[in-house]
Amino acid sequence: MDNKYKILIVDDEPDNLALLYRTLRNKYEIAKSTSPLAALDILKHEHFNCILSDHKMPEMDGVEFLKRSYDISPDTMRLLVTAYTDAGILIDAINYAKIYRYIKKPYNPDELLLIVENALEYWQLKYDNTTLINDLKELFSGTITAIVEALDSKDSYTLGRSRRVTFYAVKMAKALHLSQTTTGKIELAGLLHDIGMIGVSDDILAKVEKLTPEEYDEIKKHVHHSVKILDDIKQLSDVVEIIKYHHEFYDGTGYPYGKKGEEIPIGSRIIAVADAFDSMVTPKIYRKQVVPSEALAKIKELTGRQFDPIVVECFEQILPSCIRELKELERQTWNKA
Repeated sequence: MDNKYKILIVDDEPDNLALLYRTLRNKYEIAKSTSPLAALDILKHEHFNCILSDHKMPEMDGVEFLKRSYDISPDTMRLLVTAYTDAGILIDAINYAKIYRYIKKPYNPDELLLIVENALEYWQLKYDNTTLINDLKELFSGTITAIVEALDSKDSYTLGRSRRVTFYAVKMAKALHLSQTTTGKIELAGLLHDIGMIGVSDDILAKVEKLTPEEYDEIKKHVHHSVKILDDIKQLSDVVEIIKYHHEFYDGTGYPYGKKGEEIPIGSRIIAVADAFDSMVTPKIYRKQVVPSEALAKIKELTGRQFDPIVVECFEQILPSCIRELKELERQTWNKA
């Protein structure tokens, strides 16, 4: 970045605020406030790379202020200045207010500068990663669209499936407060997760009768086909890792690698739920369509075995709004047709 990083500092004590300002003003563009409420209003109109807040303030404490600041600007780094080292307070600050670090009073100005510098380096890393993912989506948008259309053309009963799986997956990623970078990777993985189906025989994909064990083994090979197709694109290495494990089961009985629990990337666990749900509710010539409530009940039944309990809980919460939004999108598409 060519411009200076922007920092918002908040402390109800004018002398303390002045000290923070003097410490930071030479390196950064500073806005300051003695009022957390006024600072929240500033945040609604300006973007900051970092917020530095005192802990004990009369209008609201620093943890509550930083929590509210997160709701307005989740990508901004948050630092808490506090005289307290109570474990409960610090855990709340980390979990509730999503702070990067806390700074203990009394602080050394050089130490404070170093912590702020580290926080901004982390912000820059996240920014660069998000920019990279957006550039990748733009770079590969035409290719991805062609691939998705090719997949859809192999089986008319799964028309639009990759896009729907991606829709559910992105909604879950956002509800779980995953970073923009991770969400972007999950979006790409959702669109490409079944790219390996191109390597599976049309006769097997269109078969009405129950698959033989040999035919099912061919279906399972689509994961390896996906990896082989995408593996040489270095920029998609993280996306490939998500695709590689989206058929693993939470209890370790999935395929093809037998990963389990937290060994499976969060993106893979999210796509597994989205993929299973859409597969059940999508009508097929050889299987009766399942209504969303029945599909959700089946997924919940398999929680802890096939699916991550936290992801399933999240999916259950967002599903009603997802269904409404998808219906509206389909209605708009129909009206345009």
